[in-house]
Parts: sequence; C-alpha cells; structure tokens
Amino acid sequence: MSFRTTPSVDYVEDVSPGSGTLPPRAWYASSDARSLSLNGSWRFRLSATAGAEDDSFAEEGYDAGNWAEVTVPGHWVLQGDGAFGSPIYTNHLYPFPVDPPYVPTENPTGDHLRVFDLPSDWPSDGGAVLRFDGVESCARVWLNGTELGEFKGSRLAHEFTVGELLKPGSNVLAVRVHQWSAGSYLEDQDQWWLPGIFRDVTLLHRPSGGAGDFFVHASYDHTTGEGTLRVDSDVDGRVSVPALDIDVATGEPVTVAVQPWTAETPRLYDGVLVTDGERVPLRIGFRTVVLEDGLIKVNGRAVLFKGVNRHEWHPEHGRALDLETMREDVLLMKRHNLNAVRTSHYPPHPAFLDLCDEYGLWVIDECDLETHGFTEQDWRDNPVDDDRWTPALLDRAARMVERDKNHPSIVFWSLGNEAGTGRGLTAMAEWIHGRDPERLVHYEGDWNCRDTDVYSRMYAFHDEVEKIGQRLDGGTHKRRELPFIQCEYAHAMGNGPGGLADYQELFEKYERLQGAFVWEWIDHGVRHAELGYAYGGDFGEELHDGNFVCDGLVFPDRTPSPGLIEYKKVIEPVRIEGDSANGIVHVTNKQDFADLSALAFEWSCQVDGETVESGSLAVPALAPGESAEVKLPEPPADGRGGERQWTVRALLADDTAWAAKGHVVAWGQFAVGARPLPSFPATDRPVPDRGRITLGPAGFDARTGALLTIGGVEVGATPRLDVWRAPTDNDDGAEWQTDTRYGTLWRTLGLHRMRHRLVSVEAGDDALTVRTRVAPAAREVGLDTVYRWTSDGERLRLTVSVTPQGDWTVPLPRLGVRFGLAEADRVEWFGGGPGEAYPDTGKASMVGRWQSTVDGLQTPYVRPQENGARADVRWVELGGLRIEGDPEFWFTARRWTTEQLDAARHRTDLTAGDTVWVNLDHGQHGIGSQSCGPGPLPQYFLKAEPAEFSFVFSTTR
Repeated sequence: MSFRTTPSVDYVEDVSPGSGTLPPRAWYASSDARSLSLNGSWRFRLSATAGAEDDSFAEEGYDAGNWAEVTVPGHWVLQGDGAFGSPIYTNHLYPFPVDPPYVPTENPTGDHLRVFDLPSDWPSDGGAVLRFDGVESCARVWLNGTELGEFKGSRLAHEFTVGELLKPGSNVLAVRVHQWSAGSYLEDQDQWWLPGIFRDVTLLHRPSGGAGDFFVHASYDHTTGEGTLRVDSDVDGRVSVPALDIDVATGEPVTVAVQPWTAETPRLYDGVLVTDGERVPLRIGFRTVVLEDGLIKVNGRAVLFKGVNRHEWHPEHGRALDLETMREDVLLMKRHNLNAVRTSHYPPHPAFLDLCDEYGLWVIDECDLETHGFTEQDWRDNPVDDDRWTPALLDRAARMVERDKNHPSIVFWSLGNEAGTGRGLTAMAEWIHGRDPERLVHYEGDWNCRDTDVYSRMYAFHDEVEKIGQRLDGGTHKRRELPFIQCEYAHAMGNGPGGLADYQELFEKYERLQGAFVWEWIDHGVRHAELGYAYGGDFGEELHDGNFVCDGLVFPDRTPSPGLIEYKKVIEPVRIEGDSANGIVHVTNKQDFADLSALAFEWSCQVDGETVESGSLAVPALAPGESAEVKLPEPPADGRGGERQWTVRALLADDTAWAAKGHVVAWGQFAVGARPLPSFPATDRPVPDRGRITLGPAGFDARTGALLTIGGVEVGATPRLDVWRAPTDNDDGAEWQTDTRYGTLWRTLGLHRMRHRLVSVEAGDDALTVRTRVAPAAREVGLDTVYRWTSDGERLRLTVSVTPQGDWTVPLPRLGVRFGLAEADRVEWFGGGPGEAYPDTGKASMVGRWQSTVDGLQTPYVRPQENGARADVRWVELGGLRIEGDPEFWFTARRWTTEQLDAARHRTDLTAGDTVWVNLDHGQHGIGSQSCGPGPLPQYFLKAEPAEFSFVFSTTR
C-alpha cells in the first residue's frame, strides 16, 4: 500500500516543456478583438518548497484575504522589502547542485491569485485565450478551479484555451510559480535569478473566424526596386496596404514598387489582415536578407553591425519593463549611433521588437537557452547533447520564431548562448532553417559553423580579428567562406571599454568583418537604500560573481556612461577629417544605405578653446561610401597668438522620430597650425628664512622641500610623485587571464603603497631642487625623482624628472604628481572634455573650454574605481590656482584619496573630506576591456622609462 502526503510536483523536474498550452503563434499588439489585461495587484503566498501547500488555493471561494500582495508583472524577490527572499546573481555557476533534471527541495514557490470580473459586455461568441508573456521558471495554472496545465521557458509566451471556463462576473485565476525547475538548467544566463510573473498576463477574446497564426513575407528586390508581399495565414482572409494600393487574399503574392526597410531607413507600411471575425493591424517592412559572396547582405548590400547586447533590466523592477523604458533604450541607442542589438540571451518583450521595427535597429533575436554552468564539468550531461531535452529545445526555438517572425528588424535567429555543442542545437538549427529560410541562423558556440550561417566569436583579440579579416584564421572550409561578427566584444564593465577605435578600424578595413556587439547595454544594479545600487553578494548569496553584472554602456538609471559616449564617436556614420594646411575638410558617408541628405553641417573656429566664429558648411548629399572635399573659410585672424582649431559637426537637419533637429550625429576637430608653447623665464632665486624657503609667490618647508603656499592659496599636501590608481575592473582583469591582470600585478609589486625617501633639498641660485627615491617596500625597483622648482616672480614652475631603477616588468598605472588643496569647488579647464578620457578611450574627448564642480568630475561607476581623468589639458583652474602643462596632461580632482577610492565597494562608501586631491598626470596606462576581453594594446602601455614633465602654477585670486 502506498500513499502520497504532499501534492505531486513531478512536472517541476520533467524535461518536457510542459502540457496544456497552445501551439506558438505570431504576436501582435492589438486587433479589434477584445482583450483584458490581468496585470496589477495579485494576492501572493510564498512557500519554501514546491510541494509545501496543496492546490486548494486554486478553488473558487478560497479565502486569500490574509495573503500578501505583489504587483504583476514583477519579481517577488524585488517586492516586500526582503520578506519574499532575495535576488541571486551568478555569471555561469548554477546556484543549485548540477544534477539534471533535479532541483533542490528548497525551491521557493509563489502562489499567485487574481480574482477578476469579466466585463459585462464581453463577447459571448467564439472563445478566449489566456496569455502569459513571461514567467520564471515554471508555472502551473488554474482558472475557476480547473487546471489548465503547466509550462517552462521563462522568456517565452504561453497560451491556454479558456473560453468554456469563463463565467460572467467573478473569475479566479491561480498560478503557482516555482523558482527552480528542469527549465532552470536551460536558463543559466549571465543575469540575476529572479522568479515571478514578470511580463504581461492577458485574456484575449478569440472571435469566431478570428485570425490564427500568420506569417508576413515581405521581400525586396534591389535590382528592380520592387517588393513582394505574401501573408500566409491559418485562417483565410484578405490583406490590404492602402499606401501601396494592395488588396489581396492571404497566401497570394503581390509585387509592387516600394521603399525598402533598413535600420537606417526604417520604412514601414501600415496594413491590415482581415478575416471573417477579426481585423489585425500590420506594420510591414520590405527587405531581403541573404548570405552572398561570403557576406551578410540586406537588400543587396553588405551591412556593418555597430551593435550592443541588451539584457532587459530596470533597477527597481528587474526584467519587468514597461513600454516607455523599452522606448528609452531604443532612443538612446539611436542617439548614440548604434544600428544593431542582440537580444541577449532570450527573446525580449515583443514590444521592444516593435520599437526596433519603428525606429530602425538590426536585431539578432536569441533563444532563451544557455547551459553555461556545465563548463564546470567539461560539458558532461549538457542538455543540448541529450536527446531527452531536444523537445524542450525545439519548443523554445519554435516559440521564439513563431512569436517574432513578422518583425522586419530581425535578420538573425540565434540558437542561444554558451550552451556548448550538441545534437539538440543541430535540431534547432534545422527546424529554424526549414521554417524561415528568409533569415540567417547564428550561434557563437559553433566554431566550425556546422549549423550556422555566420562565423561568430566573442572577445577575440585585435590581432586574431585581423587574421580572420585576412582569412588567415584556418578552420573548416565552410567557416573560411563565411562572414565574421563578434557577438560580444569590448566588455563595458566599469571604466571602459578601451580599444574600441582599434577594433572599428579593423571592421572597416576588411569586408569579411561585419561588425560587433558590445557587451552589454546596462548595468544590472539593484536599487538599494543603503548601498545605492547593489550587485552580486550584496544579498548574501551563497555563490555570486560580484559586480560582473554591472558591465553596461549605461548606468542602472540609464544615464549614458563614458563608454557609450566613446562608442558613439567611434561608430559615427560620418567621418570628418581635416586638412588645415589646405583649408579642407574630408567628409565620408560611412552608412550602408542612407545618403547624407538628412544632415546639416556646420563649422566653428576656436581660439584657446573659445568659439570666435561659426557658420554652415555646404556638404553634398553623399551616397553611402562616397567622400568629398569641402573648402573651409579662411580662419579668423588672432592677434593674441592663441591656439586655434576647427570643429566641424554633422547635425540632424530636421526633427526625426528618435532625436530633434540639431542633434549632433558626428564631429571632427583639427588644429589650425601648431600649438604655441608657453615661455617661462626663471628670474627669481630661492630665499631661506626661519625654516622656510621663499621662491617667487611660493613658500616651502626648508627641511623637506614641501610646497606650503602659492600666493594666498594653502597647499594641503605638497605635490609628489604618484603612480597608483584605484584599479578599474579592466585593470583587475578576468580570473582566467592570470599573466596580464595588471591590478593584481601592481598590488603584488606594491605600487599601492609606495614609500618616498627624501635624498636632498638644494636651494640653488635659480631653483629649489628636491631629490627623492620612490619605491615599494620589499622590492628593489624604484623611481629616482627630482622636483625642480623655479619662478619668474609671479608664477611657479615645477619640473619633474623620473628615472626608473631596477627591473620593471610591468607598466605603471599612472605617472604624475598628486597634491591636496584645502578648498576647491568650481573647476574650469582648457583641454579634452566634457567627460573623462584615457589613452585608449579618448576619441570622444573634444578640446574646448569646460566647467564643472569637483563632484561633477566624478564618474559614478557602481563599483568605485579610477575615473574622471580629463585628457589633453592645457590648463586648469581650481581652488584659486591656475595650472598649465608642458606638454598637455591629464588632471583628476576628487574629495577623497585614491586609497579611499580603492577601498570602496559602493559609491556610498565614499565620504567627502576637507581636502580636494588633485592629480596632474604626464601619463596613464590604457584601459582595455580585460574584465572579460583583451587588455590594452601595447601602444597604450605606460612603460616605466625616463620621463620629464612640467607644470606652471599661478593664482587666480
């Protein structure tokens, strides 16, 4: 005799995709059929295990009055102030034992209850469908006490037939959601684990004769300028497109002259599918995607992807995004010159794809599949190579393709991410190729390109990318004949990524290289009352990957990071280069499809960073790839002998759907003649007096040579050599790149705790000279440093000479001087700006006159690190001082020390002190993107070698 004491939960660990759901079909936002949103406040009960409670809560009349409430769409762990558990972040490690398909008994399970009234005018004919657009990770559903079924596939849509179960008046919808299930093994993406009903829940009336599934085929023949439309539909009907004078039966092709859809020219035609019972609006874009001549071509032309990987994220709501947040993402992408997005690593909310169609972005739509954690056991038991899991994989592929197939923005279907290789992936690729031969198939893990139409890699270093561009990379014959993209590159974690311009130069040089997608779009910081933004480990996770989840081009609040500003400049669609000797500007249209008729050009001339004249510039409407030389006006005369430069901008000539008239699309800047060098005649001599030395406007400590005052400005800490910076995420590097993790190597050498030994203080006839040795404890390497102070009576000049001693095997983080000011707030400078820049992240740094507060100079990376350096600075004024450089320099100013910045783990750890710490740097080490990709290229290394640099100090009071 046997008996069961707890409800059956076998379905949770079943490898099947579920039961009771309808076949997948095309998604559309609206039709004239009725619908009822079931979003809003739901009753909620959390249990610690899958079988802790029976199913009685699903019965009519169940009293859930003492239950808590949660908002749907939403994740329960982001609601209830911690009462419902916490988020978990891992990059690839499963946060449960790897024992497929089993999951822990400790399986947080959320019972959701929604009582809703069916509108009194709800149609009585036909049927109804209950639609879930996203539930993590396994859901079991009841309506009015009747079980409908259960499903897995968190980022995919699932529907149930419910017409016969609906009642006039009150209805009870019950959903049991399990955090862990067999499906979790297929969803090991680099993101927070967040259970819940996080996308829309909708009741859809399905009228008699209503539309079923349909497939819009809209191709474009670039040789004739004609498009061919055919809409295949499960339910017969007619398709009309008024602007094209089309009115045809479903399944019937029609060819007419059209304007094609591209990401640059996203022309959509409004149409309608009419069946006996329903009218469905269509937005049709005509375009043809082919693999031809070893290239990805759309409408007959090869495309260059300037893309980004996008996780869905909101700092308060997780992956539950509203339409305006999605629109904000798309607008930011367009305004920063991006033309492509990979939906890493799952199909997004379908409304996001509508926006990509509308505003124009190429899309790689990726399946909800990743089994990355199986790398820990050399891919043993990997589900994608286990036939038992193949039905689930095919179900996920079908639900992606069928839902999204009518979006012209989608040019690739991606099988998933970091799931190894196996028969299941081959089955997915074969099914997709058969279902939709009008698009290409992508999967990065298929290095031999057995199943895919493109050779895709992630984080290939620059030298390897160049070999691939030259077709010298080897591999199978098929692979060598395919185009190449980097589906992930330039890891945008913390300060960086560096090396973008060097990659882009390769992409534009070799036609086989068809672009790349930065990892990734947004920092996944969780808003936190005490920490500002929380990341992995801040919720007490047993396993976590720290701030690796904060690796985006925008901060959690969607403020663009310096990385996004840099990317915009690197990929700008117009190249503007100057020839000042001949008064000419070279303009090149780098777009694939659009001419330059949408842009207006203007010139301005600056003297010492201030604009003195400006005007419009007549640039022809160049076709894609075309260039022109345009004559500039005569530069204005300048009797002051200042530094002159041209700035040429390309602006939107009119308002567009994504930005207003005057939005800057591209710019170029170049000098008018050579920069005049400052002169400094040393006339004063040091004067000792009662323990002090006076030299021009400055006072020094006679014993140590420390600078005390300049004029009336108190120097809180004397300028002295500084080589340390708070390591960036990219300095610290990835754990598997042990030989070049410079943050670790710098600490091992002791560069974060350098000691300064005073050798001598010499008051000569024309200079005060202070000799020191700067070296780390326990090491024999050092930097012999000489500070030479001179004055012309009103100004003070510091010349620093540095001579390395010993065997320096690593580059320096920085090379310059650091000092403290007792008082400083406003900052003005002539040099690069307005934002930060480093040797390999400085393309977006525009030379000009800039102003800020000290606090405004800081870049708010979620994990504090080196930030805020302004490059190519000629002079800076702050705290009553003016500091000029010879040559140009980097400057940084902050209200905490580098050591305090280094120790901080969140921005709230940083507390402003009484001293403003100023760095004047002769050199900075490059940034790179070694938090997951390559480090800085050799030309951006700051080598330990002899150097000399000077600064001139004067007062502004």
